[in-house]
Amino acid sequence: MIKSLYIKDFALIDELEVRFEEGLNVLTGQTGAGKSIIIGALNMILGERAATEVIRQGADKAISEAAITAGSSEVVKKLLRENEIEFAGELILRREIRHAGSRAFINDTPVTISVLKEVGDQLVDLHGQHDHQLLLKDENHLGVIDQFDQVKPYLNSYREAWAEMSAFQNELKHLLKRERELREKSDLYQFQLKELEAAKLSPDEEEELVAEMNLLDNAEELDQKVRAITDIGNGDDVSLMQLINTVKLHLEDIARIEPDFESYLKEVNSARISLQETLQFAERYRDQIEFNPLRLETLRQRQAELMRLQKKYMRSLPELIQYTAEIRSELNKAENFDLETGRIRRQIEEQRTLLTERASELHEIRVRIGETLSEDIVNSLKNLGIMHGQFRVRTDWMFTEKGWIDIDGRPVACTENGCDEVRFFISTNKGEEPKPLAKIASGGEVSRVMLALKSILARQHHLPVMIFDEIDTGISGNISEKVGREMRKLSEHCQIIAITHQPQIASQAHKHYRVAKVEEGERTLTRIEPLNSDEHIREVAALMSGEQITESALASARELIERGNGN
Repeated sequence: MIKSLYIKDFALIDELEVRFEEGLNVLTGQTGAGKSIIIGALNMILGERAATEVIRQGADKAISEAAITAGSSEVVKKLLRENEIEFAGELILRREIRHAGSRAFINDTPVTISVLKEVGDQLVDLHGQHDHQLLLKDENHLGVIDQFDQVKPYLNSYREAWAEMSAFQNELKHLLKRERELREKSDLYQFQLKELEAAKLSPDEEEELVAEMNLLDNAEELDQKVRAITDIGNGDDVSLMQLINTVKLHLEDIARIEPDFESYLKEVNSARISLQETLQFAERYRDQIEFNPLRLETLRQRQAELMRLQKKYMRSLPELIQYTAEIRSELNKAENFDLETGRIRRQIEEQRTLLTERASELHEIRVRIGETLSEDIVNSLKNLGIMHGQFRVRTDWMFTEKGWIDIDGRPVACTENGCDEVRFFISTNKGEEPKPLAKIASGGEVSRVMLALKSILARQHHLPVMIFDEIDTGISGNISEKVGREMRKLSEHCQIIAITHQPQIASQAHKHYRVAKVEEGERTLTRIEPLNSDEHIREVAALMSGEQITESALASARELIERGNGN
């Protein structure tokens, strides 16, 4: 249950704190007093979108916080564990709206808005006025049936099979697309592969070409320079080696007299050895120099061919080699497409059998739940004043021209949520055949159908809290009292917080709160106050007679409240 609600700087509320009790908590007040503001603050806590316009003028942020006892919900405990939130039976859900953005907390631990919403959805069911319109749309009826615990295992099993089938179908679709693309490109790929394979590309060929061409292009100059070196080193008249040998001999003689020359002797010896090795290498190298204009021309033609291919394909040489491997692989795939598509088609056929089985099981449980729900709603509607009402849940296969599975020889469309179309039909008058809910039900009738649904689902899901924002739309008088009685009865299973304008509903409250707008200085503010027994009677009387509360109105209010307490 919601133990307390704290709101600060939210719309017309400067600061407000209210404690709720078990059972049926009713909020009343004049139109525009701020009841919807309180619902908006609760919605904010439950993870709904909130605009910065809700921040009270002059404030930095709007705050909404609720203390909620979570009971023994395993889903809530799992969510808290996954998000490392400490839990001792009570949760503090807090939301702050700032001009720069929004922040959310559970037990003072920062969480994402999505986590706040997940936890809130397990604790509170807030029925706003727009939910009436959702019920009138056929596409929302399937979701009502799927809220029942009996359906969920079958729905999960179906979704697993559907996900597998979807993966196979996507794989086949992708493969067929690739096959078409390859068929279209096959001639081009074959021409390119033939051209590139004929080129016999090598990743290091460009560097090797440049190096060899450089040598051939400069062969004559290399020969001249190398010959000049060998001539200087080993000339017939006076050679460099002879001069160095003479210097060496003189240094040896000097070093025997003056030791300071020993280091220079070593350096000359080292230079002599290096020079000797250089001259020997030059002589060997000169013998290897190649004068081959034909080879040079061949290399230049090869270089031009490589440049042409790189320019044509707009790829470097290594990229061309990689591209050759890729198109060779693609052409090999094209030859094996029949094998691949055959394999996937066999997997699809096997999965089709499983999916049909799972879809049929899901369809059957939805039909059974629909029948049970129809009976329960009819009984509930009798308590709400629709004595001859008929309600039917119609669950039909979604037959189509093409589908993943066949039922009775006809293809059926499959979605993630199954292969069924669920629609609600209602008749509120004796002798009339049920027709689509959207076409036949009045606003008051839709309100009662919604209350009946909520009552059944509340018992099914054991939600701790249900909030009704003017579910009494379109009803009055005796019917309102029946609605109030049903809400009080429902409050035996969960805490109810209801906003109403109807005295017949307010009279059923275990705890009554009045919402009012007050002026303080230059500001208009919203206030909420819990009422004692006498104030509760006066507020019910005010709902009956307006501002002028008469003795007869007070007497009628007491009678209404006594009747409510007697149920």
